[in-house]
Amino acid sequence: MPAFKTLDDLTDIAGKRVLVRVDLNVPMTDGKVSDTTRIERVAPTIKELSAKGAKVILLAHFGRPKGEPVADQSLSLIAPSVEAVLGQHVAFASDCIGAPAADAIAAMQNGDILLLENTRFHKGEEKNTPEFTAELAKNGDLYVNDAFSAAHRAHASTEGLAHHLPAYAGRTMQAELEALEKGLGQPERPVVAIVGGAKVSTKIDLLSNLVTKVDALVIGGGMANTFIAAQGIDVGKSLCEHDLADTARAIMETAKTAGCAIVLPVDGVVAREFKANTANETVDIGAIPADAMMLDVGPKSVELINGWIEKASTLVWNGPLGAFEIAPFDTATVSAAKHAATQTRAGKLVSVAGGGDTVSALNHAGVADDFSYVSTAGGAFLEWMEGKELPGVAVLTKG
Repeated sequence: MPAFKTLDDLTDIAGKRVLVRVDLNVPMTDGKVSDTTRIERVAPTIKELSAKGAKVILLAHFGRPKGEPVADQSLSLIAPSVEAVLGQHVAFASDCIGAPAADAIAAMQNGDILLLENTRFHKGEEKNTPEFTAELAKNGDLYVNDAFSAAHRAHASTEGLAHHLPAYAGRTMQAELEALEKGLGQPERPVVAIVGGAKVSTKIDLLSNLVTKVDALVIGGGMANTFIAAQGIDVGKSLCEHDLADTARAIMETAKTAGCAIVLPVDGVVAREFKANTANETVDIGAIPADAMMLDVGPKSVELINGWIEKASTLVWNGPLGAFEIAPFDTATVSAAKHAATQTRAGKLVSVAGGGDTVSALNHAGVADDFSYVSTAGGAFLEWMEGKELPGVAVLTKG
């Protein structure tokens, strides 16, 4: 991995205006923040800069206002939660550029924290226009990017600013990049990837990249049905993209050439309807009834997957193995997650997981804190797994 400048490279920053790109795109319920995870993730960077006497100026987006001010997507709604998590006062400016920002910054003392209004209230943010980026840059002496989750977008506040000001990775960005490097950059082998979720169509790039990088690829969730059907096995009424049979076969061929084992379910838990605690049975893969659908992988498959987890030195996980949201179809995901957590705690495994459903599934299994690293970055994590360059990361490299 290329070298990145981090906060360790920043010395004597008392009095400096530091523009810090953070991810405050948090869920809201009844006008209140319902999950502060993303705020908690960026707190260490903000606190460290503040403690060193910097004037900490936070840049963030919230929602999709499409370049216009939208009242219910104002960051003023998030400011009280940021203040609560940090345990110190956070001032707010009603715009991220122009007089409101300049005046609020002029009033700052060393160590103060200021949150600027939603960068996406300006069309220049997503278009990364030179004019808007220059206006943002006027407000700072240094730039710190701590929003890996937005690093796959070349926006003014995630990529453009790094061309105007000395640029550094914040602590969350640094932790994410170091974890990802251990996951797929320079991993300890053998590397096993678990990929689940509903559809192959959303993860073709991901699967195609992984089979050239890992030693074994475990495929679960609805997408496993597409691979099973591509081998001529009847999957009944299971979720399946029959039109992607050729794609599935091509991925299996690539894997064979690359020496990557493809691990598919050998049995499954099937039901006639998709609802909690509905009548279900476990059958071998070749015996799925025509009127039933597979909603989880079965116990023999779990044993197989756990065996691969035991062989692995590194595990990369994206997507659940079954319909984990409803019992009892969460059994396989919970069992494999707990097994990976046990191996990680014993120091035998580096486990890196990410993607929305994955985080929910690991929380559901009660093991998210036991994995080496759980990324909340969603799209950026997926694009990294697909082997794509992330503009907001590339621009932080030294040299």
